[in-house]
Amino acid sequence: MYAFISGKVASARAGQIILENNGIGYLLTVSDMTIAKVGTIGATIQLHTYLHVKEDILALFGFATLEEKQFFENLISISGVGPKLAMQVLSGYDINTLAVAIATGDVATLCKIKGLGKKTAERIILELRELYKNECGGDALLASGVDSAVANEISDAVFALVSLGVTKAEAVKAIKSASEKVSGVEQLISYALRNM
Repeated sequence: MYAFISGKVASARAGQIILENNGIGYLLTVSDMTIAKVGTIGATIQLHTYLHVKEDILALFGFATLEEKQFFENLISISGVGPKLAMQVLSGYDINTLAVAIATGDVATLCKIKGLGKKTAERIILELRELYKNECGGDALLASGVDSAVANEISDAVFALVSLGVTKAEAVKAIKSASEKVSGVEQLISYALRNM
């Protein structure tokens, strides 16, 4: 129903922003990451939105980026993960770290998020692992005709760079280039970082 809302930040506190637009204050539930990016009082911003409707509840959720909104929608599509828990997950780590944790099956990292138990973390990984493995760049390199052991090294190296904050495209390019010169996960990462 609402794709985005633009307005002036009237209030920003843990988990919520009030955006004023044409004399109306919209209360949006947001992640800590969104507050960190756009939570300056008086700033004019635009938040992508998701309207959650359940029986007698209408709740508006706001996101600084479309990627964060998509991640939220992926999370709430999982049985047992509601909007509140999805926002907790998004507040726990940045999107790159979450994507890598899911793609690599890192239950321990996900369980460090407040309110996220082991069973739910495992369910998130089960449901979203292939999606984020593909998005982190592993399949782009696996299709290059290398054997499975080398493909796993390349895939792990790409995940490592993405978790360090390198964009997916840059990580794929750097590791692909590195794989022509060296082998082994540590060597790939080291070579790629030196030559980026």
